[in-house]
Amino acid sequence: MPIQRIIIQGKVPVKIYTDDVDSPAVKQLVNIAQLPFIHSHVAAMPDVHVGIGATVGAVIPTKGAIIPAAVGVDIGCGMVATRLSLTASQLPDNLRPLRTAIEAAVPVGFAMHPNGPGVPASAVHALSGGLDRIVHKHPGILKMQKNSERTWAQQLGTLGGGNHFIELCLDENQDVWVMLHSGSRGIGNVIGRYFIELARKDMGQHLANLPDRDLAYLQEGAAHFDDYVTAVQWAQDYAMTNRREMMRLILDALMRQLPPFTLTREAINCHHNYVTVERHFGEDLFITRKGAIRAGVGDLGIIPGSMGAKSYIVRGKGEPESFCSCSHGAGRRMSRGQAKKKFDQQDLIDQTVGVECRKDSGVLDEIPGAYKPIDEVMANQSDLVEVVHTLKQVVCVKG
Repeated sequence: MPIQRIIIQGKVPVKIYTDDVDSPAVKQLVNIAQLPFIHSHVAAMPDVHVGIGATVGAVIPTKGAIIPAAVGVDIGCGMVATRLSLTASQLPDNLRPLRTAIEAAVPVGFAMHPNGPGVPASAVHALSGGLDRIVHKHPGILKMQKNSERTWAQQLGTLGGGNHFIELCLDENQDVWVMLHSGSRGIGNVIGRYFIELARKDMGQHLANLPDRDLAYLQEGAAHFDDYVTAVQWAQDYAMTNRREMMRLILDALMRQLPPFTLTREAINCHHNYVTVERHFGEDLFITRKGAIRAGVGDLGIIPGSMGAKSYIVRGKGEPESFCSCSHGAGRRMSRGQAKKKFDQQDLIDQTVGVECRKDSGVLDEIPGAYKPIDEVMANQSDLVEVVHTLKQVVCVKG
């Protein structure tokens, strides 16, 4: 569907691909649209919902400045998926051992690889030099995380918690897929928080002129702008590597549990919390996608539903008004606290029938009912992407 709503209260319009947007999210979008360096307009995807400072599901084009809080603290968070040469009939009747094997191979929640990095030394080495250069100029980053010098390496190839997950899925042809959602773990979090605070300090008294202090920005040419660009790119590379290494660990574990298989599709590995330079409307711009993926012509992407709903492999249509973007998932319809108040453990069991997953109160805030209906989200972005595959999970691992 085309743009559903246009808001014009800011200095530039906000173009929204859904009618399902609440007033706090609208307020955040208007706040962003008031900033002097926003180019053309702000685009809001069908999964749009309130975030910290900037709305989740927002695509923010800027000229000469970046808002660290809009990029967020899970820098480079995203998805990876690959298809196996197996079909549903080759999976065991009891899927619990598969979930157990994945959980044994990939630390989840706050856990990390206990005895040093759980990934090849080459993966750690490729990242270590860049981090050393960043923390040499900003040693305060390492002070924000316990044992940060070794923790970042031990967390490489780990899932994290919250809405991060690992799934085995079946597509419309009953082919088996592995899909996972994760980001830059603790090191990305401290880098994000460090530069958000640094942006506030650098703005000094001008911070009071912003509609929200979480929209503090770093201007191109200013003292810490290039340092942030370097740090955020490193964190995005870390997140990409983290997903790739987790996928390797998962496939190794599955090879010990399932009939012999190969990969029939190269892994799709895409960010949905990141900033990059792209050309739109005749200008080179910083494009911040906060809960959105790139959907240029032919780009393959992954749009997950909740832990009880369908997910999609999509191909971008390159819609200019969305800055060649689409949603990153279903999007929350209620906060984690609201979900815990509204639903109970039996609701979770009922809403995840047929899925081998945790069904305890510890993941109640991830219940499918806390999310927008994924079918509605997909219908609202038919102008942005076409569906290549429809997936339904049979195993879901949560942190």
